[in-house]
Amino acid sequence: MRLLHTSDWHLGRSFHRVNMLSAQAGFLDHLVEVVRAERVDAVLVAGDVYDRAVPPLAAVELFDDALHRLADLGVPTVMISGNHDSARRLGVGSGLMSGAGVHLRTAPAACADPVALPDADGEVLVYGLPYLEPALVREEFGVERADHAAVLGAAMDRVRADLARRPAGSRSVVLAHAFVTGGAPSDSERDITAGGVQAVPAAVFDGVDYAALGHLHGCQTIGERVRYSGSPLAYSFSEAAHRKSMWLVDLGPGGSLTAERTDCPVPRRLARLRGTLEELLADPALAASEDAWVEATLTDPFRPEEPMARLSKRFPHLLVLAFEPAGADAEPDAGYARRLRDRTDQQIAEDFVAHVRGSAANPAEQAILRDAFTAVRVTAAAGEDR
Repeated sequence: MRLLHTSDWHLGRSFHRVNMLSAQAGFLDHLVEVVRAERVDAVLVAGDVYDRAVPPLAAVELFDDALHRLADLGVPTVMISGNHDSARRLGVGSGLMSGAGVHLRTAPAACADPVALPDADGEVLVYGLPYLEPALVREEFGVERADHAAVLGAAMDRVRADLARRPAGSRSVVLAHAFVTGGAPSDSERDITAGGVQAVPAAVFDGVDYAALGHLHGCQTIGERVRYSGSPLAYSFSEAAHRKSMWLVDLGPGGSLTAERTDCPVPRRLARLRGTLEELLADPALAASEDAWVEATLTDPFRPEEPMARLSKRFPHLLVLAFEPAGADAEPDAGYARRLRDRTDQQIAEDFVAHVRGSAANPAEQAILRDAFTAVRVTAAAGEDR
């Protein structure tokens, strides 16, 4: 059986100030074409279909269109909710949609209820484990510790118990949305530490033929049978070196497995540039980045005049501009709270000016800051008195 493993579509998300809906639509066109051209038997979507719990209408329309096209091809889709999705909203109509081959797994209690996909070698049992927020599902799984390893381990115990009741030789696949030990994160994943210790060991998936993971945005192999597909599009500059792809997984008789990557379309390349303003403007080696989405870090000792406007003339798709003056004093090991201890709002603001520009605020600027803080305090006090 040939499976296409993808995840983390984040429909509705933008890239800094760039609307990504057209790029997301392009990816979904590509996905449908891969399913057709590669004779895919089932599509696995391992969570974070949307970027937020209440997605914009245009994102919902993209999702709806993709599901209709996959259903028209007669290719079943198994999909779980991720930590960005609203499980209840995504799962609306799941009972009806299953008749069309779209299997939404968003309820933790149903994690051991597989989708049975038949082929010439027998059934492949696909279990969907939606994102499990420990504090919310602790009672459901009867675990003492409200952490990710405990609840995901309990869910997998249910999967293995169900497998034990199945005919010998049944092949099994699990979809899960989690941070597995050994995975490399990027800047665009939402932190899930609020639910306790976030990482879970790869061994939690022992006993199944393939674990199709979502959450981390870089495509990566944790083990031969435990893989992340990564997001199909880059959502942060930390993903500049990523090769965006999906996994084509062939699951043969007896659980034999081969996997290969199929690349996703790249709407625009990412470039991370660093140097003084004049270096970035003059360096001929940067010509290849002129059509890229650019993150530029300036190392000038003092902030140049109109750096965004000047850089944008050469790099029209400049999205992020940062300043790290060469030779500036820093305390990289000092905790943020410790560095701010006993400092007034005025002093913190003046420190910020010095950090960004490379020189201290002058007396006139200090007066402006002082007046601004006074105005804020007066306004706040007036609001409390109403």
